[in-house]
Amino acid sequence: MRVLIRGAGDIATGIALRLYRAGIQVVMTDLPQPTAIRRTVCFSQAILHGVYRVEDVMAWCAGTAEEVDAILDSSAVAVLCDPECECKTWLQPDVLVDAVLAKRNLGTAITDAPVVIGVGPGFTAGEDCHAVVETMRGHTLGRVYEQGSALPNTAVPGLIGGYAGERVLRAPADGVFHQMLEIGAMVKAGDVAGTVEGQPMRCTIDGVLRGILPDGITVFKGMKSGDVDPRGDASACYTASDKALAVGGGVLEALLHLTKVLF
Repeated sequence: MRVLIRGAGDIATGIALRLYRAGIQVVMTDLPQPTAIRRTVCFSQAILHGVYRVEDVMAWCAGTAEEVDAILDSSAVAVLCDPECECKTWLQPDVLVDAVLAKRNLGTAITDAPVVIGVGPGFTAGEDCHAVVETMRGHTLGRVYEQGSALPNTAVPGLIGGYAGERVLRAPADGVFHQMLEIGAMVKAGDVAGTVEGQPMRCTIDGVLRGILPDGITVFKGMKSGDVDPRGDASACYTASDKALAVGGGVLEALLHLTKVLF
């Protein structure tokens, strides 16, 4: 079975890990300049580096159908620079998973593959996909809906270590982002993690810098640009999160159920 995942950020990578470890071939797409925050656990980094490893799984950047086939035959994940997911026309996947997490549907249709799964809000099962997987932290995280939609976006990050919105670092201005600290650094409230047009982006809590945009990305004021984990466990910066794996489990459940029903 071949699965195409639209998006290769941290949640999409958690999905890919679950599917790959279940013996499923995985192809992913992302932007030419990925904007993932938790870069150390994102297969999108293969687009920048040619190859990237998350936990025990390797991903390689591909440019052609032949390269995709070769990468899959070598038991790795294939990643394409294809923001519009145009590869679906020639890849002809058995399953398409939209894990861009744009909070809205950017063009995925229920006819894009025999099985189409939407991840998070913005999709309606039975209309633009066959199933939706919940991404909101809480009792329903990872749950599969074959009717209706995921919970609406609240714009409030999930609670971790007693903190929610305080965890997120946001760009202080429009302009080019300059990274000052590395992922995995221990930080204190007030530390400058990055700057935009000379204005500092300061941490508001103590913890470990779990994610930050790379240097040189163009941002807008208020754009999510970093993430501090108050639990302070640096090792967590290099493994898929509980949320990513829970969502991945939901996608795997939906995939196995729907492929059995449709095939």
